[in-house]
Amino acid sequence: MTPAHAAAPRPAGELLRAIRHLPVAGSVLYVAAHPDDENTRLIAWLVGQRGLRTSYLSMTRGGGGQNLIGTEQAAHLGLVRTGELLAARSVDGADQRFTRARDFGYSKGPEETLAIWDRDAILRDVVFTVRAERPDVIITRFEPTGKNHGHHTASAILAAEAFQKAADPAFDPGPLSAWQADRLVHNQSHWRITPETDTSGWLQVDVGAFDPLIGRSYSEVAALSRSMHKSQGFGSAPQIGPQIEYFTPVAGTPIQVGADLFAGLDLTLARFPGSEPLLKTLAELARSFDATAPHASLPLLARAYTQAGALPDALWRARKQAEIAALMVDCAGLWLTARAEQPAVLPGGSVPVTLTLVNRSPADVALVAARLDGVAVGGPAPLPRDEVVTRTQPLEIKADRAVSVPFWLRQPPSDGGYGLPAGLGRDAADHGADVQAEISLTIAGQALTVALPVEYAWTDAVAGERVHPLEILPPVTATFDDAVALVAAGQPARTRVVLRASTPAGAQGTLRLAAPAGFTVQPAQVPFTLTEADPEAIVELTLTAKAGAAAGALAAQVEVAGRKTSWRRAVIDYPHLPRRTLLEPSTLRLVPIDLKRGPGRIAYVPGPGDKVAQALRQVGYQVEEIDEDAIATGDLRRFDAVVMGIRAYNTRPRLLALHGPLMAYVEGGGRLIVQYNTNNRFNPLKAEIGPEPFEITRDRVTDEAATMEPVDPAHPALTTPNRLGPADFAGWVQERGLYFAANWGPAYRPIFRAHDAGEPPLEGGLLVARHGKGVFVYTGLAFFRQLPAGVPGAYRLFANLLAL
Repeated sequence: MTPAHAAAPRPAGELLRAIRHLPVAGSVLYVAAHPDDENTRLIAWLVGQRGLRTSYLSMTRGGGGQNLIGTEQAAHLGLVRTGELLAARSVDGADQRFTRARDFGYSKGPEETLAIWDRDAILRDVVFTVRAERPDVIITRFEPTGKNHGHHTASAILAAEAFQKAADPAFDPGPLSAWQADRLVHNQSHWRITPETDTSGWLQVDVGAFDPLIGRSYSEVAALSRSMHKSQGFGSAPQIGPQIEYFTPVAGTPIQVGADLFAGLDLTLARFPGSEPLLKTLAELARSFDATAPHASLPLLARAYTQAGALPDALWRARKQAEIAALMVDCAGLWLTARAEQPAVLPGGSVPVTLTLVNRSPADVALVAARLDGVAVGGPAPLPRDEVVTRTQPLEIKADRAVSVPFWLRQPPSDGGYGLPAGLGRDAADHGADVQAEISLTIAGQALTVALPVEYAWTDAVAGERVHPLEILPPVTATFDDAVALVAAGQPARTRVVLRASTPAGAQGTLRLAAPAGFTVQPAQVPFTLTEADPEAIVELTLTAKAGAAAGALAAQVEVAGRKTSWRRAVIDYPHLPRRTLLEPSTLRLVPIDLKRGPGRIAYVPGPGDKVAQALRQVGYQVEEIDEDAIATGDLRRFDAVVMGIRAYNTRPRLLALHGPLMAYVEGGGRLIVQYNTNNRFNPLKAEIGPEPFEITRDRVTDEAATMEPVDPAHPALTTPNRLGPADFAGWVQERGLYFAANWGPAYRPIFRAHDAGEPPLEGGLLVARHGKGVFVYTGLAFFRQLPAGVPGAYRLFANLLAL
């Protein structure tokens, strides 16, 4: 079966390039740790210039990073970055694979990484991908030694082990046969190459060639691909002209300096006995292709499809037939879509779906059969040129059909990994569309079956047509405003839950809320009616906690027509990604807190991916979000404190020009708290942001349980209005902090010493400086993670900073 097909065929130049690549039967597996670690320039060249099947194996989905474009973190960010990798691969033409490893944040060494990931489990995943992809060459992005992110180093260690283990039939036996890649090479990183680096002993490849068939160089393709990593701020400009990549052999067949990266390998179909007739047909096909009449190549493509079916290697037989089938669909100019009338359907519900088929060439094409989610749709029909053929039929979804949840999020993750299903496909980026249509055709006499995702399409007033796969959703979702609610004993707290119908039909039912021991919720039961005109209802809740209550989960359950469900929704919606609803169990974590607040009127300058303002509001602060104009022209004296969101100075460069007004505010008695900013070669931060200079470094403490030793236990940051102790630093998540300060002036006072195991103590995580009548604070402590996660001690410390 031909994989899911885009509605629009490829242009003629791309078709000719794909035809010229049909004789190629070689593959490469590129291995690194995260989304955006891959070398898109090399990948674009491997696919476009050499025609090699190329896959990027990312150990993680990147959920431990930061987010420049939204507020998603953890698994939600992993879903965004998975989508960005798929968008990048749609540009450069490679495939995307993952292991189960979870990005748990920055790691200072491979020992920690491999222990948290479960080395054996991730090794089995890498071996699985090697056996499934059967690469001739494996390329690593990172080295297995040296100072680097532990995830990076671990990816190289695991790649080297898998290179050996994948060839051992006794290691993790399963449905896939053992496979020995011919060679393992390391792709040297340009950021580690200096003018003094001796590259004379390295292999060199120029990947900057211009491809006239697509009108771009591979560096230009790479820039477009890399720019899909928008959540990480990796928009890239193309580099024109020769672009040299360097390689060093690691294992397998030696390669001489000056030789081709693939020297000694036959990466064509000639490696398989009996391929001569197919190769002859493919040569004729490439010679005769007419860019003005691609359909004229269909008879030769049909012959090649049949001949490819005789290849003795089952994997390459399937790959080549899929490539040829996709070319036949495109050369015929076929328009094929399966569109639903609404964006979602319920278990037990139905939605009309229209299949649209248009043959936009003189080619002989006929519809043999169509099936929608396995159910026949009409009968055979000819497809004359430019005649729009449609079939509309209700899609019936069984009542026990699972709702749409990414396969890697269907089980709760461990600290180191996601739960994966057993069997083939476990390394996939996603499970694909929940509902598919199958279109059986004859093209130039050759029978083919094309798989189409059932999609919903709508017209955005700015972006034009947008499309996303049809989703299977529960009748109603119950989504709390926050993931965590902090409740002080004897003091009512308030939150909201949003009920939303998933389809225009609406729903009528009952919301029930079950509080954990030690907490109460009012109301505990709410009837609701949702309609097409009013598909959403907001329920205000009051929470109370008894003294001594322990943290627990408030669960929301929705009953509609006798069926009970418990799902909350988050919508991932960015212009460069298909819109997607993420469903998770509908719970709200309740955390008891003893918090004393000082002055409460806060101005907040948002940073990217920043939920701190929302967290401060939840515990009673009056927070007004302001921008640069408010600083430049407004009166900051009406605020007790001004707080800069994470990376505010990186993403709002005008703030650097407003240093004067901000320092005047502090000098007059205000409090200015600056959360972490980055300072590196990509995004240098050279201007002053405090009353005296200090340097922002890459220093960090990654152990979230590292001891926080007070430098001066009597400092008000530790005593007023909340007296802090060791318990306030328990339960932190992912890390203590990042981008600590160094080389500060005498006005600054460090508050804590902290360090990771085996490293010297760092004091730059929290600095306080008196300036005039006011206070300036720089902090690399990860409040942006701790406050939304409901860590009581982090709230108590932040309250003290606001009260200095």
